[in-house]
Amino acid sequence: MQAVMTAEEMNDWLSEVFPQIKGQFVVHNLDGVNTVMRMVISDQHLRPGGTVSGPTMFTLADVAAYVATMAVIGREALTVTTNCSMDFMRKPESGKDLIAEARLLKVGKTLSVTNVLIFSEGGSEPVARANMTYAIPPKKA
Repeated sequence: MQAVMTAEEMNDWLSEVFPQIKGQFVVHNLDGVNTVMRMVISDQHLRPGGTVSGPTMFTLADVAAYVATMAVIGREALTVTTNCSMDFMRKPESGKDLIAEARLLKVGKTLSVTNVLIFSEGGSEPVARANMTYAIPPKKA
């Protein structure tokens, strides 16, 4: 699979179509199979006890799978999540951004499947793992 967008183009496009998340995510690398991106963590992402919340980690996994899919199929804003299985494995380190490493496993005509590992920045062990499936809208005739 070949990437049809660069990381810089993807960052610009995300800011354009999802202005509500501008500044929260940074795509560092995408090549058509592997995507690496950061989620900037702030107080709004924390739960009692000072750890990053589960919904925050889900959001990162979801955006990473979306970006991995868009890197191959191009700008298709109406591609949507159809399934997610997520394991929360460790407490994320407080005060650190989260890094997602997404691997696009399959892209078909109507579905894409991505595996995402999430790490605390600088950490060697994943804090969460997700398998994400996206529905791709049919091509217009």
